[in-house]
Amino acid sequence: MSVTLPHIYSGKVRDIYDAGDDRLLMVTSDRISAFDVVMAEPIAHKGRVLTATSAFWFEQLADVAPSHLISTDLADFPVGAREPDVEGRSMLVRRARMLPVECIVRGYITGSAWKEYRDHGTMHGTRMPSDLQESSQLPEPVFTPSTKAPDGEHDINISFSESVDLIGAELAERARDVSLELYTRGAEWAAERGIIIADTKFELGLVDDELVVADEMLTPDSSRFWPADQWQPGTTPPSFDKQPVRDHLDGLDWDKTPPPPALPADVVAATSARYVEAYERITGRRFADWPGTS
Repeated sequence: MSVTLPHIYSGKVRDIYDAGDDRLLMVTSDRISAFDVVMAEPIAHKGRVLTATSAFWFEQLADVAPSHLISTDLADFPVGAREPDVEGRSMLVRRARMLPVECIVRGYITGSAWKEYRDHGTMHGTRMPSDLQESSQLPEPVFTPSTKAPDGEHDINISFSESVDLIGAELAERARDVSLELYTRGAEWAAERGIIIADTKFELGLVDDELVVADEMLTPDSSRFWPADQWQPGTTPPSFDKQPVRDHLDGLDWDKTPPPPALPADVVAATSARYVEAYERITGRRFADWPGTS
């Protein structure tokens, strides 16, 4: 990256820089991880898809909760960040004091929640109906928070009462209510366009004591997107994200530790196409019209 601002942090996907005046520049790369391991091959367009998708939802659902987003326009960025290679994949944002919990909402039972239910009949410790199958739609969306683990470690599912212990009752209730409303509204919008949002993770924080949505929002990285016409309880539907990567890796004799095996070009291309399709179906916009794609 050609950004010359002070570097603060690099995660699996995002690089964060100090933009001055209590602002940050978040640059979303094309890096992709699977099984908590970052692959060597980038996924073309992925960073711009995530940025464009988040910007769409921040605007679409602003009446539910404000976001930390200031601008995605290169012209608004500080000197040292107005470079073509970051155009379309960067957000200038307000610095937020992040909550120490992951705000997860589940509308369908899958992933770690399904494993817990299969073994114990519970989800995050709460007893669930006895007749659920993998990928079943839940009677209503459920707020299922988790801890935020350090890099390289796994988040731990916690109960709502445990989230109260971490951040207090008033803030926990606000975070729960906002997360449920954001998910419900987003899921309804996506359903009209043939996509099921099975579950999602929101990053919430405080800016001047106002609760805001930060990082990303209802993207294929923070959510499970399923094609509605391929959803069937009792099965695991394909998802609009890194499914081709996971399927390829699952077929290899790899112990899921670094270094990762090389990804074939067709797997990289198929994954890129899924991200782009998810954006276009959700927003109704052409990805080619997003800045930096040409």
